[in-house]
Amino acid sequence: MNIKNLIHFLFKTAIIGGVAGLIISFFVQYNVYAANLSPFNFMELIGLIIFNIGLGLTFSVLSMTGFFAYLFVHRYGISLFRSFWPTVQVLLIVFVIFDLIYFPYQATKGEVSLLWYILMAFALLGYGWLVALRKAKETKKSAFIPALFFMVVMTTVEWVPGLQAEGTEYAWLMIAPLLACNTYQLLVLHRINKKVDATNKQSKKRTSSNNKKKSVKDA
Repeated sequence: MNIKNLIHFLFKTAIIGGVAGLIISFFVQYNVYAANLSPFNFMELIGLIIFNIGLGLTFSVLSMTGFFAYLFVHRYGISLFRSFWPTVQVLLIVFVIFDLIYFPYQATKGEVSLLWYILMAFALLGYGWLVALRKAKETKKSAFIPALFFMVVMTTVEWVPGLQAEGTEYAWLMIAPLLACNTYQLLVLHRINKKVDATNKQSKKRTSSNNKKKSVKDA
């Protein structure tokens, strides 16, 4: 990937994060929007929209950081655990799913139903499973577990500040941009690399054909 493609990749990720942050805010902060619509308060609405877009952009940066950290962790895991790396990733996924249920439930001291945390954890697992299936279909079967690991484990690590905040509003405002950006990065990177590889092959063919023509002329 060249610098131009990288900048385009990061810029598009940021845009997706900002849009996702704005869209989820319409649902999470419905009462706030409604209060500024009746009576209509233009400045407050604009301020609210800009704030939520900015929040989404901030979370997109967190997502990008997590994605590049994942690329490093994945390479390091392969070199360290070798053939056991997929098994280690599965164990970490199970551990994180358990943590998503147990520790938040303990923190609320039973004030929030355990069922809510079970649904939350398995919803993340289910979504990550679907994205990982798509990744494996577009690349290779062995990409499934690393993709699921990224969507579950890395997303949860990025989501920790939202999970630690009081109430659920901040958690919702955070998870939507994170999932949107992580999904985009995971499913688009290999497509960009394929295009770059195809372009490089074409340029090499052109260069070799031009060199052959020059050698024929010189002869």
